[in-house]
Amino acid sequence: MLDFISSIAILIAALAVLVGVYTWKRGFVGKRRIELAESVLALFYEAEDAIKQIRSPHSFDGEGSKRKRANNELAEESRLLDQANVVFERYQKREKLFAQIRSMRYRVMAAFGSSATEPFDELNKIINEIFLAARMLGTHYWPRQGRVEMAPEEFKKHLEELHEYEEVFWYLGEAKDKISPRVQKAVEKMEGITQSAFVAQDSILDDVIDDIRNSITRRKKPFKTRV
Repeated sequence: MLDFISSIAILIAALAVLVGVYTWKRGFVGKRRIELAESVLALFYEAEDAIKQIRSPHSFDGEGSKRKRANNELAEESRLLDQANVVFERYQKREKLFAQIRSMRYRVMAAFGSSATEPFDELNKIINEIFLAARMLGTHYWPRQGRVEMAPEEFKKHLEELHEYEEVFWYLGEAKDKISPRVQKAVEKMEGITQSAFVAQDSILDDVIDDIRNSITRRKKPFKTRV
């Protein structure tokens, strides 16, 4: 009987130690996950606003003109290339933000799993598509518009492709916007991925307690009453 009571006391003490260690560890790890989740979400929210600003159709005089010019550029050619260069200049002003997002990719993947890279990939893909649209418009579609004679079918195809690239390059209103919904979806996906950091995780503690209870049950022996 005394041995059984001693075993119970030892197991209770062990439980107290395990619960204490677990609580401390869970609090430490949980705090780090929450801080990481808050940081990456804040950056994604900033990126959503930044992309809207980069694609804004409103510009000021001289914006886009900081690029290096070719020696044989004509005035009209320079104007169109400057117009396309606006998104690159706006991006450069916010380059630190996107660099911070890229730097968090593997930390977030380590904390929340490999699928956590998907919003990063989508954001990067969107930026590259905006850059591609700028290059194609500045070097091909805008210079040809109204300046190169085209057959009706060729002109129709030219206009369709021109408008497709402009819908990526500029924010032209919700009805024609192809980029903002994708950015919003990437942000929402990151919200879903990091949500687990803000939810209490008690299952591990429950498992520890169950293991100790099972140990007590196994060690408990029935003893006979003397007559």
